[in-house]
Amino acid sequence: MATIKDIANRLGVSVSTVSKGLNGASDISNELRQMVLDTAVELGYSTKRSKKEDRRKLAILIENMDYEALDEFGYDIVLGFRQNAFRHKWDVTVIPVTPTFQTQDKYDTFLLRNGYCGAFLCGFALHDEWMSQIATTTMPTVLLDNVIDGNPNVCCIGTDSQEGIQMAINHLYTLGHKNIAFLNGSLHSWVSEQRQDAYLASMKRLGLEVKEEYLANGYYVADSAKYHVPGFLSAGATAILCGNDLIASGVIKECKQRGFRVPEDISVVGFDDIPIAPTLEPPLTTIRQNRNAIGKCAYVILNSLIHHIAISKTMLRPELIERESTGRISAK
Repeated sequence: MATIKDIANRLGVSVSTVSKGLNGASDISNELRQMVLDTAVELGYSTKRSKKEDRRKLAILIENMDYEALDEFGYDIVLGFRQNAFRHKWDVTVIPVTPTFQTQDKYDTFLLRNGYCGAFLCGFALHDEWMSQIATTTMPTVLLDNVIDGNPNVCCIGTDSQEGIQMAINHLYTLGHKNIAFLNGSLHSWVSEQRQDAYLASMKRLGLEVKEEYLANGYYVADSAKYHVPGFLSAGATAILCGNDLIASGVIKECKQRGFRVPEDISVVGFDDIPIAPTLEPPLTTIRQNRNAIGKCAYVILNSLIHHIAISKTMLRPELIERESTGRISAK
């Protein structure tokens, strides 16, 4: 368990300054107070008072998403949510969920029995057992990258895939690429459907042909590349847009193994900007999601739902991050 001294050492400030930040003293800046609170959450600090109080509880339910290490996609999402909740005196429990787990209890029953006022769901698939129940849930619920229509107790949060994919396609087009393939993530995923629709619409808007051989669904893992990249290359693709950065890392590896240089022969674009993106060889051009902001916004939305403010969807803006994995198409 982290101590006040651990927080002070991380920030390079005195123990008394940390104590003031944790206790809301008025003689330190708001910016420093925020840094103290955010660092306390990241290090797992818990005050004696919070251990004794019967605090309000929220759940983060996670399936098919890595979140425990700094370089994993879900880490900043969970951290951002917990940081905002901590400031407003909510306790947050992170609970890994499996399909089997979902059959042992109904969604509403699980939350009520365990004293949760609401939940943030990450990584769930459209065909999951609890997703069908959430259509009629009475519990305040925020979904990452999934949508349930018609229920005022449920809201979706994510990054605008339409805008992000359009940014990527426009970037490749300005570099002279017209034969652009898209290796998407898994089926049965709302965000995968959104990104595919955005790819098709963006290509059409620029008058670019979408060959059947240019579009494939894999999984959100690097190994997806070896099953689909050979087909893209043989069909004449000069650029490959990927559903996430892990897929893109596999695409770069597969292209190199087949004698294609990145970006001289083939350009590659990812989606997410996870920590590995700038460390790849070459560094990956990608669409950045501000994952910490997603987590913080998810808390704000969930708190609003708890207070009977119905919100349907919240989409954060993406950002194109240009690195060395994309380049102007070579003249042949």
